[in-house]
Amino acid sequence: MFKTIQIPYETVMLFNIVKLKSGVDFDDVEMAMGEMCNIVKNNYGDENGGFIAGQVFKYSGFISDEGSIGEVGAEDEHCAVVTYWKSFEQHEKSHSDQAFKEKFSVLADFCTETKELGYELLWQGNNELESN
Repeated sequence: MFKTIQIPYETVMLFNIVKLKSGVDFDDVEMAMGEMCNIVKNNYGDENGGFIAGQVFKYSGFISDEGSIGEVGAEDEHCAVVTYWKSFEQHEKSHSDQAFKEKFSVLADFCTETKELGYELLWQGNNELESN
């Protein structure tokens, strides 16, 4: 569950911003999120399904002044779901499946909005500095 993931270069990444309703926090959605993620991992994690790996992040309130340009305001409570796939088409097929839709609808009841944006991997690298 908490193992290091490796992302192949020929990968697409879907970044889903899950904005929670007022008064809802991550503890309220943790079970729904876990069940939804398990459906993806267990049902679509083979060659045919295309799922490679995923991560869930809880917004912690810090905003980088050094990495931000433009107006930065308060952000509502939200989390990010990051998934890596062999293709966008495989992602879409998995998310049109009834098993996924049922779990996603439970999560959606806690949300004001979700946006799942797709990205193609252009660069990746590891820290190459050796420790003394």
